[in-house]
Amino acid sequence: MKFTADRESLLRPLQLVTGVVERRQTLPVLSNLLVRAADGVVSITGTDLEVQLVASVEGIDVEQEGSVTIPARKLADIWRSLVEGAQVSVAVEGTRTIVRSGRSRFALATLPVDEFPDVASQEAEVNVSLPLAGLQRLLDKTSFAMAQQDVRYFLNGMLLEITSAHVRAVATDGHRMAMCTVEQNAAGVDRVQAIVPRKGVIELGRLLSDSSADVELSLGHNHLTVKQEGYTLTTKLVDGKFPDYETVIPKETGRTLVGDRETLRHAFQRAAILSNEKYRCVRLSLEGDQMKIEANNPEQEEAEEIVAIEYDGDSLEIGFNVAYLQDVLGVIDTESVRLSVADANSSALIEAPGVDDSLYVVMPMRL
Repeated sequence: MKFTADRESLLRPLQLVTGVVERRQTLPVLSNLLVRAADGVVSITGTDLEVQLVASVEGIDVEQEGSVTIPARKLADIWRSLVEGAQVSVAVEGTRTIVRSGRSRFALATLPVDEFPDVASQEAEVNVSLPLAGLQRLLDKTSFAMAQQDVRYFLNGMLLEITSAHVRAVATDGHRMAMCTVEQNAAGVDRVQAIVPRKGVIELGRLLSDSSADVELSLGHNHLTVKQEGYTLTTKLVDGKFPDYETVIPKETGRTLVGDRETLRHAFQRAAILSNEKYRCVRLSLEGDQMKIEANNPEQEEAEEIVAIEYDGDSLEIGFNVAYLQDVLGVIDTESVRLSVADANSSALIEAPGVDDSLYVVMPMRL
């Protein structure tokens, strides 16, 4: 195999595909990238057996077709360190791959191509096309609420729901929930749900770039494949049952406050400095047209913030994990925010006024 390419054409593909490769691997070949060159196209594949990313770059000068596996991080680091605009040649010589650019030469060890695994996706049961901005919004508005290393493994990911009318993403760690819905016509689809693992969600978020092209989603029994302009991401699905998210959404909330999002975000940020580092609890006291935010810690330190709000309900004291409130206010992009709650022991429903495609639920804490 031998091909020549300019540095910039393969820089981003190499960086994205290398991101999928884990630093510590059970199989040595999983530390490598599978590089194929044929018909003016170079494809680069990386996998950790759970997630696989393939980048295909056209318009490459392929002198000799073939395939090889090359150490991922070493190749990516070499490529990134070359000067801008450099012409780079890659050639297989015996059991090594030679990378040349100008007066630089690098010889990298290779492993047999037939040892490289293929995370083959089964035939898709559901295919849907989404605008890139729509999929990006689904991820941005919900992924922060995914659990991390929870024993309830089905929470360590994001629920993807496809119906004939919409595509919906839901994430929860058992203490808070985020949901976002994008209207999309998928004719003939009743209701299909799949749990995309945390790493698959993160790599998908890295992959999506500014583009006007649609993203193709193909959902199989145990795989999700996402295609976007030269990239194909395949991820295994989590085998488990996601909680019934609709029962978590508060249906009756007698008290509602509306406040300026930025003002609240900064007030919570300041109060969080003196909150208990373990429990992160803040007390919200609602009365009249103001909310008092209080935090304290075992060192007897205290923080108090008073924020003007719109509120016409009975006086109420309720506690929340301040980090959860900050996360929600960080992804809402409207000037104001609405928080609705029934009483001090019920979950809060947080929404952006005038925006009905996303909502957030945060459980209260005992004061």
